[in-house]
Amino acid sequence: MHRITGKSGGDSLIEMSPTESFNDDVNGYHQHASSSTGSLQQGQSAFHFTPDVCEETCESLSTSLASLATSDHSDSPHFQAQTLEQINSLTGLSRKRALFLKFRSRIDKQQHSKDSVFFRDGMRRIDFVLSYVDDKDGERKQERRKVYEANLEKVGLELETEDKSESDDGKTYFVKIHAPWEVLATYADVLKIKVPFKANDIPDNSEMPMNWLSTPFRLPAEIMHPEPDYFTAPFNKSKSDFFLIDNKDTFFPPSTRNRIVYYILSRCSYFRDECGDKDKKGIKRLLNNGTYTAAFPLHDCRYWKRSRDANCESDRYNLYKNWARFFYFFKEQPLNLIRKYYGEKIGIYFAWLGFYTEMLFFAAIVGTICFVHGFLTYDDNEWSKEICSEEIGGNIVMCPLCDKKCGYWKLNSTCNSSWQSHLFDNVGTVFFAIFMGIWVTLFLEFWKRRQARLEYEWDLVDFEEEQQQLQLRPEYETKCTNRKLNRITQETEWVLERTATDLLGKLFLCWATVILWISLIIACIIGVIAYRLAVYAAFASIMKDSPTTNLQVVGPYITPQLATSVTASCINFVIIMVLNLMYERVAVWITDMEIPKTHLEYENKLTVKMFLFQFVNYYSSCFYVAFFKGKFVGYPGKYTYMFGEWSKLRNEECDPGGCLIELTTQLVIVMTGKQVWGNIQEALVPWLMNWWGSRKARNHPESLYSRWEQDHDLQGFGQLGLFYEYLEMVIQFGFITLFVASFPLAPLLALINNIIEVRVDAWKLTTQFRRPVAAKAHSIGAWEEILSGIAVLSVVTNAFIVAFTSDMIPRLVYMYAYQPNGEMNMKGYINNSLSVFNISEILLDNRPEEGENPSWFNSSITTCRYRDYRNPPDHEKRYFHTMQFWHILAAKLAFIIIMEHVVFSVKFFVAWMIPDVPSDVRARVKRERYLVQEYLHDYEVEKLKVQLSHNGNNDCTCTPMIYPSLPQHEVLSECL
Repeated sequence: MHRITGKSGGDSLIEMSPTESFNDDVNGYHQHASSSTGSLQQGQSAFHFTPDVCEETCESLSTSLASLATSDHSDSPHFQAQTLEQINSLTGLSRKRALFLKFRSRIDKQQHSKDSVFFRDGMRRIDFVLSYVDDKDGERKQERRKVYEANLEKVGLELETEDKSESDDGKTYFVKIHAPWEVLATYADVLKIKVPFKANDIPDNSEMPMNWLSTPFRLPAEIMHPEPDYFTAPFNKSKSDFFLIDNKDTFFPPSTRNRIVYYILSRCSYFRDECGDKDKKGIKRLLNNGTYTAAFPLHDCRYWKRSRDANCESDRYNLYKNWARFFYFFKEQPLNLIRKYYGEKIGIYFAWLGFYTEMLFFAAIVGTICFVHGFLTYDDNEWSKEICSEEIGGNIVMCPLCDKKCGYWKLNSTCNSSWQSHLFDNVGTVFFAIFMGIWVTLFLEFWKRRQARLEYEWDLVDFEEEQQQLQLRPEYETKCTNRKLNRITQETEWVLERTATDLLGKLFLCWATVILWISLIIACIIGVIAYRLAVYAAFASIMKDSPTTNLQVVGPYITPQLATSVTASCINFVIIMVLNLMYERVAVWITDMEIPKTHLEYENKLTVKMFLFQFVNYYSSCFYVAFFKGKFVGYPGKYTYMFGEWSKLRNEECDPGGCLIELTTQLVIVMTGKQVWGNIQEALVPWLMNWWGSRKARNHPESLYSRWEQDHDLQGFGQLGLFYEYLEMVIQFGFITLFVASFPLAPLLALINNIIEVRVDAWKLTTQFRRPVAAKAHSIGAWEEILSGIAVLSVVTNAFIVAFTSDMIPRLVYMYAYQPNGEMNMKGYINNSLSVFNISEILLDNRPEEGENPSWFNSSITTCRYRDYRNPPDHEKRYFHTMQFWHILAAKLAFIIIMEHVVFSVKFFVAWMIPDVPSDVRARVKRERYLVQEYLHDYEVEKLKVQLSHNGNNDCTCTPMIYPSLPQHEVLSECL
C-alpha cells in the first residue's frame, strides 16, 4: 500500500494491484494473507475512497470491524469472505473495498504488536517521535516538513513514517526518529556527556548503626541502584576504545539518546540553503506554527505492565509500581531510577522535594508539641477567664468598632476568640519561632551536602560554565550576528550584539511591566482591605441581636470579626488565583523578549520575575494582617481613616484577644486553599483530558494501539513543567517560615501535603504525561538563593510577629513591672490593657445611629473602653500615651534585636560548622580526577606504541581511523 500525494479536496487515493492487495507489505510490516483470498474482487486494479458517506453507516461499520478484528477466527478465509459480504450489505462498492482493506490491515497487524519502541525491523530503537496532521495550509507546512526531515537525514538521523491510515483517528502522521551510533558518538563528544571507563573501586562505608530499623522504608536494591557504580569521564569519539563499551545499541541510555536527538531537532533548519533565512530553525518554531503537532520521546512500556519485548527495560513500569502509587508513601524514592529514566533535572527536583519533606517531619513534631502545650495550658489562661467572666468582661462596655452602624458592646462577647487565640499565642510560640529560624539553616546546609553527593553520583561535578555554553538556546543562536573571542576558552563564539539603547529599552519595558503587575496586586489588596472595612459594619449591624446563636455548634463562634476575616480571605484567594493565570503569560513573554543566552539563564530570569510577583500576590494579605491591622487606628474622637475622613472607611481594630488569630485564619485559608487547588489542578485536570482524548482508542486491542499513539494521547509536560512545581513548593516554604509564629501547625499541614505531592507528581509524570526530554542540572538553580533569602527574612518577620502581632510582650511587661500586687501572675491584665474614653466626647459622625445600640445600653453608661495605653479623661494629659506604652514599645524593640542576633548567630555558626561537601565525596572526586588523568596517559602511551609498531612494519605514517567506513555528516553545533 502506498500513499499518493497531490490529490486536492482532502480525498486520499489508495492504489492496489491484484497481486499486491492480498500479499502486501503494509508500511513495512511484512504481512502475508492466505492465497485463497485472491479471488475476492478480481480484475479490479484500483479504486478510490472518498469520505462522503453517511456518518451513521461509517460509525456502524467501524464498530462492526473493531469487534470483528478481535475475533479468534479473523485469519480464516471463510471468515474474511463472510465479513466482506456483511460490508456489501451496508454500502457501495468503492466504500466496501476501502473499508475491507483497512479491516484486513488491522487484522494482519495483530501478528506484529505496535506497542513497541522499535522500528519495523525490530532492531533500531525509536528515540523521538514527531506527529503532524494535513490541513488547509498543507502546502507550506508540507514543504517545511520535507526540507526539515531531509536536513535531519543529512545530519545522520534515520526516519520512518507511519501513514495516517495506520493511526486511530485516520488523520495523524507519525515520524519516528532513530539516532545511529555515529550520530550518538558525535554529539556525546560535543555535549561532553560523561560515560564509564572503570568500575568504582572505592569501598562504600555508608552503613549506619541499627540500619535494620529502616528496612520497612527501603525498596529492592535493583530498583534503588539500577546501574553499577563507575568512574566516568567526558566521552571522546576519537578514543572510543578507552570507555567500557559492551554494546553500542545500549551504551547510551534512552534518556541520553532523546536528549541528543532533541539537541539536533532544536538546531536543525527547515529552510533551503539558498533562502538564507537563519531564523527558520528548530522544532520549537515548527510546533508553534503548526507544522508539527507534537514532538516527544517514547515511554518504554505501558505503566501497569512490563513490555513483552525482552530488549525493553520497562523502567516506566518499575517507577509506577515502586514510586508512583500512593500506598508507597512511606517508602524511599528510587532517585537513581528516576534519573536514569527522566534525566538529572527531574531527578534533582524529586531529590529536593523528598529531602524537604523529610526535614518537615522534625518541624512538624516540634510545632505539634507547641500546639499541644497551648492546649494543655488552656485552663491557665487568666486573661481569657477575665474576658469571659460576667463580673469583669460582662461589665466592661467597649467603644463602637465602626461609625454609625456599630453599637456599644460588652467585652465578654469575644470570649471564644480569646480562648482560640491562646492555642497559638503562648510562650511556646516564641520558642517555635526561634526553632524555625535554626531549622531553616539546617535544612539549607544539609541540602547542600545532599546535593553535592548527588552531583558526584550523577556525574555533575564539572557541569559548570562550559557545559552551560553547550546548552545555548536556539532562540539566542538564531539572533546572533557576530563572533567574538572567549577569553576563557580562547575560541570564537557567536554573540548577540546589542546597543546600549536597545538593552536599556528592553530592561525598562520588562521591569516596568513587572512593577505594573505588582502595583496591580497591591491595588487588589487595598480593595480587599476596603471590603473588610465596609463589610464589617454590615456584619456588625446584622449580628447585633446575635441571630447566629440559633445555629448549632458553630453559631456561638461566628462574630463580625470572624465573618469579615473569612470572607475577605476567600475573596483574596480567588484574586490570587486569577492574577496568577494572567501574570504567567506576561512573565514568559517579557523573558522571551530579553533573549537569554542559555536555558539556565532563561529559567533564572523567569524565576526572579515570577517569584517577585508571587511573593507579593500570596503574602501581601498576610503582611497586612500581621503588621498593619490594628496598628494605626487612633482613638475615639480622633480615629484614623484609610483614605481620609471623606472615605468613611475607618481603619480596622484588633480583637481584644489580639490580631494573631486573624493572621492564623488568613494563613490557613490561603495556604490550604492553594495546596488543595494545586493538587486538584495537577492530578484531576490531566486525567480528565487524557480520559476524554483516548476514549475511542481504549476499545482497541493492544496490538493495534501503537506506543506512539498512546503517548501522543497523553498531555505534554512542557519545558517549564518543573518550574511551576518548584514555585509551588517555594511559596509553601514561605508560608511555613515567614508566618510560622502565628500557626505552629503549618509545618504539619505542609508535611501532609508534601507526602501527597510526591506521589501525585510521580503518578502524573509516569501515567498522565508524555515522557519529558531528559535535561541535565547540577542544582536547583536560582531557587536555592531564593530559599536562602526567605530564610533570612523569616527571622525578621517572626520576630516582628511575636513582638507586635502577638500579645506576648505586653503580658510579660505587665507581669514583671505593672502587676499591682507584685505577684507573678496575669490577674488584672485585661483591665490594665484597656483605656477609658468619655462617651459624651465622641463625635457625632462616630456615634451609633438610632437602633444600633443593644437593649442593655442606657444613659447611665458614661464611659467606654478601647484597646490602647492612654491616659483617662480626668488626667491632665488625657488621651496621651502612658509611660507603660513606651515601656512596652521599648521591650518589643529589644526583643526583636535580641531574637534576631541570637538566631542569626546560631545560623551562621551552624552554616560554618557544616561543610557543604561531605569529606568522602571530596575524596571520591579527587580519586576520579586522578584516575582519569592516569588512565588517559596510559591509553595514549599504548596507542603511541601501537602506532610506532605499525610504522616500523609498514612504513605507514597515517593516523589510524577509529571509524574508517562511517559516512561523514554535518554536525549541528556552533560550539565546534
